[in-house]
Formats: sequence, C-alpha cells, structure tokens
Amino acid sequence: MARRALIAAMLLMALGAAPASAERLVVSLSNHRVAVTSSFVGENLVLFGTIEPDRPQAALRSAYDLVVTVTGPRQTLRTRRKDRMLGIWVNVDSREFVRVPSYLGILSNRAVGEITNAETARRLQLGLNNFLLPQRIGPDTADTVRDDPFRVAFVDLQTQDNLYRESPTAVTFLTPTVFRVAIPIPSNAPTGSYSIDVQLFAGGVPVARTNSALEVIKAGFEQFVADAARDHGLLYGLFASLMALAIGWFGSVVFRRD
Repeated sequence: MARRALIAAMLLMALGAAPASAERLVVSLSNHRVAVTSSFVGENLVLFGTIEPDRPQAALRSAYDLVVTVTGPRQTLRTRRKDRMLGIWVNVDSREFVRVPSYLGILSNRAVGEITNAETARRLQLGLNNFLLPQRIGPDTADTVRDDPFRVAFVDLQTQDNLYRESPTAVTFLTPTVFRVAIPIPSNAPTGSYSIDVQLFAGGVPVARTNSALEVIKAGFEQFVADAARDHGLLYGLFASLMALAIGWFGSVVFRRD
C-alpha cells in the first residue's frame, strides 16, 4: 500500500513539473526600425517565425492558428459628434479616449471568431471589438459597450486612416510550423515604439506566446526640425519668425507692381 502511494506521488510530481505547453515560438522581424522621411509612403514589414517543441521529446500538433497584435504609442484622442443647428453643422458632443493605441493591427490566419471562443477573445483582447479602448465619461474612465456610437465612430475613423486594421489573411503558414506575418506601416504612422504580441492557438486554446518590437522614427531634415523645435524652442521660434519675414519681403519685391 505504501509502495503504491509512493509511486502515485512520484507520478503526480512528474506531471506537475512538466510544462503545460509543448510549444514555443521563435520569431524574427525583417526590420526593427522604420525611418520616416519627406518621401515616406509607408512600409510593409514581415515577421517570420517557427513553432518548436519546448521539450526534446514533445510532439507538435498538426494544426495551429496565430493572432498577432501590433500596438503603437499610446495617445489620448478625442472624437466629436456634429449636428445641424440653425442650418449650421456644429460640435454638440465629444468623447475623450484615454491612452489608446495610436496604431492597432490585429493580424491572423483566419477570423478571430473561428480561432477561439468569444470569452477567450475578450479576455485576450483579440480583435478590434474586443480591444479595450477606455473613454473618459464624466469623472470616470472605462471601456464601453462595443456598439457605443462614439466607440464605433472612433474605430471607423482610425480604420479609414489605415491606423486601425483587422486582417484575417495577414498570417500565412508556409509549413505547419513555419509562418510569416505581413505588418503594414502606413505613411501617417505615428513615431515611437510599437509592440508586437504573438499568440499561438491549437484547438481554440492558447498554447504559446511571445513578443517583439519595432520603432518608427523621423530621419533626415524632418528629424533635425523636430529636434530643434523640442530642444531649442526659443531659437527655433525666432528663426521661424525671421524666415517668415524674409519670405514675405522677398515676395513683395518679386511681385511688386511699379
């Protein structure tokens, strides 16, 4: 009896010590730094990755799904609602979105609703409808229902500007364990640090997760102007004023009518 109890305890210890997941993700980004110049028209990055067993004897499964969430620098943005009053369109109400991603991409190999159940998607914030976008409503800050008019309008406006996107075809499995992810960076992408969250699913259950990052920076003359305005505000203002006066004087001389 004691021997059976000892064997059972050893089996339980072995099972408890073994990792719950048999997979791990290894990813590599084609470019970790995107330089924005006056001729920048956007760039398409590629994230390559493989699925590997996390233990030498672990077996991989036959089918996987992948969801990649790319988030840009956090910003506080405002959405306004216009209405017609006395024949004039005016702002009648507004809503402030607090520290929401300036860029948000939900990229997967098929629709999120086909990858996992609704509860898991909400918990992991998979998809534009499930991502938390806190709003300031009076003294409180919280996310609202998904059909809130301000939330819907905010997501639509960001989508029209190519800053928010959800693509069920951005992830391609080259083999059952090798994949590539197309990450589009639009021409109006905000500068700053971007985080890339990669989540692997099997049978609707998350089994592995990893992350990467990239940075969008200004380069060339644009970077010089931005640095001068930030670091030497007074001198930059004086120089801009003198330049405006000089251009105005030059224009008056060139186009002067005698």
